[in-house]
Amino acid sequence: MKVNAYAAHGPKAELTPYTYDLEEPNPEEVIIKVAYCGICHSDLSMINNDWGMSQYPLVPGHEIVGEIVAKGSAVKNVTLGDNVGLGWFSASCMSCQQCMDGSHHLCAQNEATIVGRHGGFADYVKGHWSWAIPLPKDIDLSKAGPLLCGGITVFNPIILAGVRPTDTVGVIGIGGLGHMALKFLKHWGCEVIAFSSNPDKEKQILEMGAHKVINSKSPEELGGIKGKLNFILNTTNVSLDWNSYLGTLAPKGRFHTVGAVLEPMAIPAFSIIGGEKSVGGSPLGSPALTKTMLDFCVRHNIYPTVEEFPMEEVAKAIAHLERGKARFRIVLKAD
Repeated sequence: MKVNAYAAHGPKAELTPYTYDLEEPNPEEVIIKVAYCGICHSDLSMINNDWGMSQYPLVPGHEIVGEIVAKGSAVKNVTLGDNVGLGWFSASCMSCQQCMDGSHHLCAQNEATIVGRHGGFADYVKGHWSWAIPLPKDIDLSKAGPLLCGGITVFNPIILAGVRPTDTVGVIGIGGLGHMALKFLKHWGCEVIAFSSNPDKEKQILEMGAHKVINSKSPEELGGIKGKLNFILNTTNVSLDWNSYLGTLAPKGRFHTVGAVLEPMAIPAFSIIGGEKSVGGSPLGSPALTKTMLDFCVRHNIYPTVEEFPMEEVAKAIAHLERGKARFRIVLKAD
């Protein structure tokens, strides 16, 4: 099958039209005709080879929504004509302890949609049937893409940490990930504190579900909620004064990061020992939890706030993201 896509041919290169041949699906694979594909900051990191694992030409795109148009003979759970979503992961081994335990996203042999293979800035993409997540009937396809990566990235920690609707929680960084975390936690029933350094976003942040906005650059405001939070989710990828945030946790509180902070995080031992606090992190989530999250989104009408670009304007959309202008996620509509 001939695929029309957009690819970077080197680190930090602009995306340009690219055509390649897609092999027929193996017995357990499906081919998805792309309808929409979100742009994630991870796409930008892969284009720039920030993580040292990019292979070129690189076709980014791992927040894919579309229709199954071909399938192998051993595919289960989905069939031709189904609308599905494909996120960061496109395959896992299906036999290791993690896969058998339902934690497919922790499989040591998992395959990422844009690592060593071509992603969704294209008209077709291929993946294992287990990661082609069936979409709820009433979901808004035009806004569903970012849920497949950014959405599950911030939903999984809520489950891992056992967040309760009576909890007071904090979200650091109200961007592409953080704004979805606000919406989830609001509908979870929590009192939600947003940490932001951008006063221009405050009105929007409150409208998205935060009960209060704390200036993350203000020691006084951070000190005003000392010992109050049961759970903090960090969505930023920059180094911050982590000890100040640990001080806002209540005893037995949890600090959880999904932001890919590349520098070592300075966590003073006594900041967590005395209050039996814990620090953790996570990647995305399993296929089953992703499906649960999508059902939760439809039930409560939770969607990312998106800007839509036609696929042919992908270079313009990437530049918009790189300048920090995205409010709050970008979705490409297939040609």
